[in-house]
Amino acid sequence: MFLEQFPEDGKFHGWVEVICGSMFSGKTEELIRRLRRINFAGQELLLFKPKIDKRYSEENVVSHNGASFQAIQVESAKEILEHWKKERIVAIDEAQFFDDGIVEVVNHLAANGVRVICAGLDMDFQAKPFGPMPFLMASAEYVTKVHAICMSCGNLAQFSHRKTQEKEQVLVGAVDEYEPLCRSCYNKIKH
Repeated sequence: MFLEQFPEDGKFHGWVEVICGSMFSGKTEELIRRLRRINFAGQELLLFKPKIDKRYSEENVVSHNGASFQAIQVESAKEILEHWKKERIVAIDEAQFFDDGIVEVVNHLAANGVRVICAGLDMDFQAKPFGPMPFLMASAEYVTKVHAICMSCGNLAQFSHRKTQEKEQVLVGAVDEYEPLCRSCYNKIKH
């Protein structure tokens, strides 16, 4: 699907891929799947995660089903460029938690021949676009939207319903705090 092309000018051309969806939709699992294929091919890569995400591990990106991949924790988007040493692949998990500078960093990397793969929530618990994700999706060459299964009715889910009373936008959590819902079930709860 994302075949590397070797242009006549001998330069590598970068691009941006975004994997988005609700909680429990398999975003991180899909990211790790792509990274394992890249790793198997022997290509150098870097994987980043925001420091705020400490749910399962500080040294790894871990999916809800336990798949993991070694990562570098960073506080801000600009730190990604400080770690980058011309690796051809840069991946970023939980991109919605990064500052708006992530868009500039991602586009800079892609302009310099890097395949950039970002994964993150496209909407917050109030069904509003989450952080820099809409801007990443708008500038990406490839966007993959993955879906969870609605915990109420079993249809495809795209909303992350927060089960707790906290009102701040950022609440890092898992099954105790969130459940995936389809549009119909989400609207029933919100109205």
